[in-house]
Amino acid sequence: IDQQRQPSGNIPGLTDLEFKREIVKILKELREDMNSNADTLRKELENIRRSQEKLEHSFAEMQTELGAVKTRMNNAEERISDMEDRIMEITQSGQQTENRIKKLESNIRDLWDNIKRANLRIIGIPEGVEKDKGMENIFEEIIAGNFPNLKDTGFKIQEAQRAPNKLNPNRPTPRHIIIKMAKVSDKERILKAAREKQNVTYKGTPIRISADFSTETLQARREWQEIFKVLKGKNMQPRILYPARISFKIEGEIKIFPNKQKLKEYKIKAFPDKNKSEGVHHH
Repeated sequence: IDQQRQPSGNIPGLTDLEFKREIVKILKELREDMNSNADTLRKELENIRRSQEKLEHSFAEMQTELGAVKTRMNNAEERISDMEDRIMEITQSGQQTENRIKKLESNIRDLWDNIKRANLRIIGIPEGVEKDKGMENIFEEIIAGNFPNLKDTGFKIQEAQRAPNKLNPNRPTPRHIIIKMAKVSDKERILKAAREKQNVTYKGTPIRISADFSTETLQARREWQEIFKVLKGKNMQPRILYPARISFKIEGEIKIFPNKQKLKEYKIKAFPDKNKSEGVHHH
């Protein structure tokens, strides 16, 4: 029996025709698989492209939102800066207004003090004694009884009255007597004599003679009362200077202080070892 010779490389058991058909079939299947894979790849690439577009769109939106946030932050910072500037302006304006008010109050005080510059304030004269004698005669008796070297000076009085004008029945002490001198120099001479004598009396009753000031100046001067007593007790020759400064002699030198804080600072600096137990007391 003659056997047909098979070509080299053929699948065993197949004729050339069957082999070709098989090859065509395999190629067709391979092409279909490739086409299918290509379609799948195209779809995947399309999905990737769409996802990329979405990412790009989202990124663009994020950039836009970030830009908007930055803009809002910048606007907020500008508003905060404007508010800080405004607050600073208001603070400065308030400080300037406060300074102007203080200056105005000081000017008014100085004006009142200038009006009262020639006045003497006599404290401790019983109510009603002036009804029989009159204010001027009482004043002359005070001068003659306490300062005999001044009684023939010929002081001229412009005005004399109680202050306040209206009597308060609930007031435990007599109203002060205000004497307006014709000359400021006469007032100063009487005050100097009163300081030197220290114990001034009227018919045996202790009285005080002082300068007459505005309510504000009087209040400021009263702040020194307790310290004044301490200094006087230590024989430090204290004096209240206009408008409300205190002076005293220490270690042969006259010291002047405008307020208690300055006096306290001086005491701490000058007497560091005596602050707890000695020196000038503060109230």
